[in-house]
Amino acid sequence: MKKRALVTGGAGFIGGHFTTRLLAEGFAVDVVDDMSRGVDDALVASFRASPDVRVITADLRDPKSLAGLDDGYTHVVHFAALLGVQNVLDRPYAVLRENVAMLETALDLAARQPALERFVFPSTSEVYVGTLQNFELPLPTPESTPLAVSALDHPRTSYMLSKIYGEALVQHAGLPFTIIRPHNVYGPRMGLRHVVPELLSKIHRLAKAGDGGELEVASPEHSRTFCYVDDAVELFFRLMTRTEGKNGTFNVGIEAPEVSILALAEKLAKTVGHTVTLRAGAVTPGSPSRRAPRMAHATKAAEYTGQVSLEEGLARTYAWYRDHVFEGKTTSAK
Repeated sequence: MKKRALVTGGAGFIGGHFTTRLLAEGFAVDVVDDMSRGVDDALVASFRASPDVRVITADLRDPKSLAGLDDGYTHVVHFAALLGVQNVLDRPYAVLRENVAMLETALDLAARQPALERFVFPSTSEVYVGTLQNFELPLPTPESTPLAVSALDHPRTSYMLSKIYGEALVQHAGLPFTIIRPHNVYGPRMGLRHVVPELLSKIHRLAKAGDGGELEVASPEHSRTFCYVDDAVELFFRLMTRTEGKNGTFNVGIEAPEVSILALAEKLAKTVGHTVTLRAGAVTPGSPSRRAPRMAHATKAAEYTGQVSLEEGLARTYAWYRDHVFEGKTTSAK
């Protein structure tokens, strides 16, 4: 008998890639999405055409939105969330209220599944920001790091708070769970409001204009480690399906190399094949100065380490955006 998974936010960036991975492993998948951030592109069309997928349009803010679904799921994976820096800054109250409401709807569905093997909750690396701002944060950062919160009156704190509270809900729901904390996952289909595709878009336009041009880079000295989406999805899948991932919290990302945003822009210009003058811009308010996950815990549980180098991942990402968005007709995710 096929295992059955319900993936909320399954038309989005990581949700779409993860659904593809589940199908490759023989799962039947119900994709639930309200399409507020995702797009009905070729990948979603392939889901609709698959006999092993149902694409369900639903708004998880309504606690009754999943009431009509049955109790045959072995896995419930909850990617749906209100996120994105601009959304968080503009709508902090909605982020707090709606992210908790959507999670409660997903947990209620999971609680009535008699054969549930795992509830998967993607949290965020933002949970470490308060510790970084107020105390000494080890870098790379292990999952055992005590969590502190940022100033409650800062809008950006809202997303982190919704995820910390979400982790607590999942921990105490009485369900078999896996909590993951993604760190700077990037790749095809992630939209344009993230540092890698945003810089790629600007550099590509400068290249098409035919001259060098100048590019302002925000938070140039801030540093990150970047994880290609295929590696992140493989870690997600293994942690979800292995007993070593049960009832645990895991970083998902790459421990090294840690690169500055300015160095990232240089690598992206090289990827595009365009020489551009880079100019240091202002620091983004609330952005952590460094972010790098300690990966020993997840690597041991999943028996997997990242396979795609930063250079290869950037090349794959640019090729997709160039062909599908920059010079194609695919609408980018919001």
